[in-house]
Amino acid sequence: MRIFQVDAFTDSAFAGNPAAVCLLDGPADPRWMQRLAAEMNLAETAFVEPRDGGYLLRWFTPVVEVALCGHATLASAHVLFETGLAATGEPVTFESASGPLAVRLDDGAIVLDFPATPASQDDPPPGLLDALGVDAPVWTGRAPEDSLVVVGTEDEVLGIRPDPARLLVAGIRGTIVTAPASRPDVDFVSRFFAPAVGIPEDPVTGSAHCTLAPYWCGRLGRTELTGYQASPRGGTVRVRAAADRILLAGHAVTVLAGELADAALPPG
Repeated sequence: MRIFQVDAFTDSAFAGNPAAVCLLDGPADPRWMQRLAAEMNLAETAFVEPRDGGYLLRWFTPVVEVALCGHATLASAHVLFETGLAATGEPVTFESASGPLAVRLDDGAIVLDFPATPASQDDPPPGLLDALGVDAPVWTGRAPEDSLVVVGTEDEVLGIRPDPARLLVAGIRGTIVTAPASRPDVDFVSRFFAPAVGIPEDPVTGSAHCTLAPYWCGRLGRTELTGYQASPRGGTVRVRAAADRILLAGHAVTVLAGELADAALPPG
């Protein structure tokens, strides 16, 4: 059983967001998937199962299965294209807990077609701003799973030093903090904190950009933007708003390829 480690939303190794991608031959026990994800100890481990001319895709953090993950989807598509399991001129369709997800190559970049998850203006959960150390947000909102906190400058985003334990009290999956970019060739910057699912800070978060894109496209009056997630590893995500869908584009680099030893294979 082949397994890969891929840096997603980057064109160079040791940047972007690392994901493990495990290629399954058929159905596997979710309890085994969770144990392997804990062993890999990355933000996400993706499991790709061939099914009816496409693939079933599931994502696990070290502690829980999640309904949507952008960077591990990009990493999974990258592995399929790179190994020749998927033709580079044809789109790949993944069945997932978030519905069908179409992925294609476009001029060397991998483009993900994801559902938009816009945030509605709302007060932040009690204690959230204190946990972030944010005194005066420009705007706050709530997406289906995450809180969105908009601040005034990129420096404010970079300077946040959150208290993960206090973020857990907020009762949400994660918190997105964002601001206009001051760096060239980027429209907005962000960071994403999700200790509730075992990720104190995610390096680059595709699903968060399904919330960021509607906000920034509406605010800036454009349908195509470039975001930079300003984690210590950092990564670039190009976004395009298309009705109730968001197109996310980025690159990926394989840094490790191997096979699971017999002791690690699923039961049966």
